[in-house]
Amino acid sequence: MNQKVTINGIDIEMGSDNPYADLGFPDADEMLVKAKLAHQIAQIIKSRHLTQQRAADLLGMPQPKFSEMLRGKFRGISQAKMIECLNRLGRDVEIVVKKSRSATLGHTQVVVV
Repeated sequence: MNQKVTINGIDIEMGSDNPYADLGFPDADEMLVKAKLAHQIAQIIKSRHLTQQRAADLLGMPQPKFSEMLRGKFRGISQAKMIECLNRLGRDVEIVVKKSRSATLGHTQVVVV
């Protein structure tokens, strides 16, 4: 639940851990997962000092599509493709399935170790 506070006479509503949910996106959980995966890909590319073209070639995707992913436009890129990108960058990706704490719906999260 979001909390409301007043600072200097201005009402401020604290957001949740998911800005996509705060903005009302229907696929907010999926978007947050993709954002975290894209962030990890970007961090690895940056640490290796790769150009976008070299990175795109390494990841097997067109450079314009790679550029869009880095800018947060990843609706046309599946989570599976992002996981493949991380594998190509030498990262292991583990998927853990466990019982949800909620009685109704489970959720997906990205945990970086």
